[in-house]
Amino acid sequence: MPAVHDPATLVRQGSHVSVDSFVALAPEAPALPDDPTQILAPVPTEVALPAMEARAVSAWFGTHKVLERVSLSMPAGRVTALIGPSGCGKSTFLRILNRMHELIPSAALAGEVLLDGQDIYDPVRRVTDARRSIGMVFQKPNPFPAMSIQDNVTAGLSLTGVRIGTSERASLVEECLTRAGLWNEVKDRLPAPGGGLSGGQQQRLCIARSLAVRPKVLLMDEPCSALDPTSTRRVEETIQALAGEVTIVIVTHNMQQAARVSDQCAFFLAEQGVPGGIVEHGATAQMFGSPRDSRTEDYVNGRFG
Repeated sequence: MPAVHDPATLVRQGSHVSVDSFVALAPEAPALPDDPTQILAPVPTEVALPAMEARAVSAWFGTHKVLERVSLSMPAGRVTALIGPSGCGKSTFLRILNRMHELIPSAALAGEVLLDGQDIYDPVRRVTDARRSIGMVFQKPNPFPAMSIQDNVTAGLSLTGVRIGTSERASLVEECLTRAGLWNEVKDRLPAPGGGLSGGQQQRLCIARSLAVRPKVLLMDEPCSALDPTSTRRVEETIQALAGEVTIVIVTHNMQQAARVSDQCAFFLAEQGVPGGIVEHGATAQMFGSPRDSRTEDYVNGRFG
């Protein structure tokens, strides 16, 4: 029987909120075809083991149930896109994956979320450990505006008590900014404030900050919704470059983006009077090319939502 997690207990466990709760964390974009099925990401041929797995996850805000028994396997080193209309529980599900749902006083949930086979909601596991392993990049870039670019990268380490030497720190800053696709743009101004970067650069700085704590999973909640097309393309290139190294779960309302960057998709829907849930999930090519459910076909082709 799925575990039921009491919100008061969870809030107490999460009272020491680390930077991992908000850290979790590409050239001119050419014209894109109107039909997203023409720009699908390659279909992986080998079977990947799950890095994360949700089992029968339900969620409430007070007495209002927002998710109903959601189960989803998120393969290691792959990109999973969560798609669906607004209000169907995608972002709530994403926050459940790194124990941020519990920060809302009225929140409760049932079910299990496994990371490498272990439930992150197990009472013996520290919430800070879960958030260190599962990074988060939000819709709106949130660097520390007055903090230098290089200090932004290592902020997660500093605020969780991890100390590294000067040379190791410099190496880590370069590594993470490179992986986030930002190094060449900022390497000559690392002492400058992070708030002085463009919106797209700030979002990639947030990705670099998440990568510095060596997460196994990176969650992204509509990371490009506030960005211009060129910045969006650069963030997408960063996602594609990270795929294979880090397991990525992204919420997006952009069907072309989901088709470009993801290996698999899960279509969420909350019909009137019914909590949100997954209608179907599968390889991106199958979800866009030959979905099993007519509602999925209607959504990915823009007939509703």
